[in-house]
Amino acid sequence: MSMDQELHAGLEPGLRFAMLIGPEGGVRDLRWSEVETWRPADGFLWVHLERDEPKARDWLCERSGVDPLVAMALTAEESRPRVEDVGDALMVVLRGVNKARVGEGEDPTAETELVPVHMWIEADRCISLRDRAHSLNALRDLRLAMMMGKGPRTAGALLARIAEKVVDHLGILTDEIEDGISDLEDRIGEGLAGTDLREDIASARRKVVQLRRYLAPQRDALYRLRHDDASWLDPEAKMRLREVNDRLLRHIEDLDEMRQRATILHEDFTNLVAERAAQSSNRLTALAAMVLPPSLLAGMMGTNIGGIPGSQEPMAFLILCGAVIGMMPVTYLILKWIKWL
Repeated sequence: MSMDQELHAGLEPGLRFAMLIGPEGGVRDLRWSEVETWRPADGFLWVHLERDEPKARDWLCERSGVDPLVAMALTAEESRPRVEDVGDALMVVLRGVNKARVGEGEDPTAETELVPVHMWIEADRCISLRDRAHSLNALRDLRLAMMMGKGPRTAGALLARIAEKVVDHLGILTDEIEDGISDLEDRIGEGLAGTDLREDIASARRKVVQLRRYLAPQRDALYRLRHDDASWLDPEAKMRLREVNDRLLRHIEDLDEMRQRATILHEDFTNLVAERAAQSSNRLTALAAMVLPPSLLAGMMGTNIGGIPGSQEPMAFLILCGAVIGMMPVTYLILKWIKWL
């Protein structure tokens, strides 16, 4: 049984899940009808929506009580990590890991990608959105923990745990990239240069550059969260956000190092290919040098003029063949002596 089925996700159009944390701390799932009748007195509400589903967009823009401009920003295509203050609430955009799960009809070679999660967080409610085609392992794991009674129970704690889970999964991705680069370094060290190695190095460089491109603004967004003055961001949540930000900084530093390693790998690969090309050229030149004296001798003996040596001798051709064959090892030894081979 899959995780989504165990947690009953995506049972209604546009609604991945909705969780209500009651005043007594209990957690239960809600349907669309219960979400629309929710009141702050009922407890803390976390609604996770499919951003590109019409029903989810209609509810967010018309019946959620969120400012229309904020609703438009939450459903916009812009997904660069950022944080915006709106009164005592926050609009947060982060990027998390969508690890393709191999299953029936799925491509087992699919790569890990970064996908956006848009969030609107108030003291008594959190609305998060992601594209229908994407899945965030971080949110799924956090929801499972909350259903088991181990997760956050307030807005500040939820935001801090989401950021923590997102960064933890980014760490898994950076570790996979680093392992791939280490494998490429081993292949370069063994001299295994080929077209597939060139493609693998280019793929590793693209992954590092793409990940670094999104983590820099995510670092700035988390730094801003640490210093935000929203009333529901308690000191414990800010302390957790500080730890998350420090962890993200280490990931960025690791990515900078991996980018340098990938650049060195590309240079080593280029040098290896150039060295092999030079060796092949030397071998061809040496072969031409070995064949040149016998060719010269054979050409001179075959000139169509009078006085050709051995023209009257029955064994002349065999003698010539022996001389030609005998000159080649002599030429080879001379090339070895002058260190050309």
